[in-house]
Amino acid sequence: MRVILMTGKGGVGKTSVAAATGLKCAELGYKTLVLSTDPAHSLADSFDIELGHDPQPVVNNLWGAELDALMELEGNWGAVKRYITEVLQARGLDGVQAQELAILPGMDEIFGLVRMKRHYDEGDFDVLIIDSAPTGTALRLLSLPEISGWYMRKFYKPFQSMSAALRPLFEPIFKPIAGFSLPTNEVMDAPYEFYQQIEALEKVLTDNSQTSVRLVTNPEKMVIKESLRAHAYLSLYNVSTDLIIANRIIPEEVEDPFFKKWKENQAIYKQEIYDNFHPLPIKEAPLFSEEMCGLKALERLKDILYAEDEDPSKVYYAENTIRIVQDDGNYSLELYLPGIPKEQVKLNKTGDELNIRIGNHRRNLVLPQALAALNPSGAKMEDDYLKIKFANMNK
Repeated sequence: MRVILMTGKGGVGKTSVAAATGLKCAELGYKTLVLSTDPAHSLADSFDIELGHDPQPVVNNLWGAELDALMELEGNWGAVKRYITEVLQARGLDGVQAQELAILPGMDEIFGLVRMKRHYDEGDFDVLIIDSAPTGTALRLLSLPEISGWYMRKFYKPFQSMSAALRPLFEPIFKPIAGFSLPTNEVMDAPYEFYQQIEALEKVLTDNSQTSVRLVTNPEKMVIKESLRAHAYLSLYNVSTDLIIANRIIPEEVEDPFFKKWKENQAIYKQEIYDNFHPLPIKEAPLFSEEMCGLKALERLKDILYAEDEDPSKVYYAENTIRIVQDDGNYSLELYLPGIPKEQVKLNKTGDELNIRIGNHRRNLVLPQALAALNPSGAKMEDDYLKIKFANMNK
């Protein structure tokens, strides 16, 4: 299955681009699902039809769906929700408050991953296009496999084993005192089962032969800066970006004096997009005179974005975001981090893990055996790659 994630700063038009791409894929005969995981859904508005949690037909070969976090919660997290509700009610909260607080912050992001994994496993579609949340939320979603794996290895598995051993001993005296039971095996197993699904999905997300991110941007200073940061952070998580869509460019035929300064600025920023994202391919879409709402409008966008014989499900650019280089017995780890100064990168090695932090984004990279026994001895930025040298610890 081909997986394409559309993301970008809020309001840049990623939903319209996702919907138009879905139309083109369906036109070529691919069974295509466009799935919105953005909590503020607008996919149904874009297609101008009713959509729900389950895939609904849009046109021939094309389906659409909008993730309902509450339905996913009940189906995948029901036992945990009921237990948290029981605990909160025992502490004096009424039923409605307890049920609301049982939905932990960020769960909708996790459910988005689980839903992607389910469609991937079922294999009912040839192309899965994700209309994802704006870049900040999307990056947290893509970092979940890495972060959750660290917590599972360090904390959860030891706690789970200890809980299973102690529960039969302490349950008879615990419930009368606390007012609620200790967590059952079903409750304790649910987070780890979630983690296993997310861990399996990580292999799909980081396989650039089948999964790509497409960044939708506008020729505006703030939008370009966020898109560049997103591109670097995606590379940090080893997720490939294969295409940039520069959207809402004022057409040349617009000659109204009101837009004169806008057009001049856009010309400058459009060139920045080409310069800063090189060598990624870039497509342009104009600012239309009407809303991108309904199939007729989306057909116009589709025809502008893609040539008649063009297949948007192809991989436009196979980006190698991480590589290990051996030179005369010395090793270096090279990470593709476009546009990030070396001074913003913080490195720390513990055991076989290399912690890489850029701003508030962190990745714990488990090193291969060849590097695990070595220590970082220096780092430099060269051709948008962070090149980390490793040396023998005993030398």
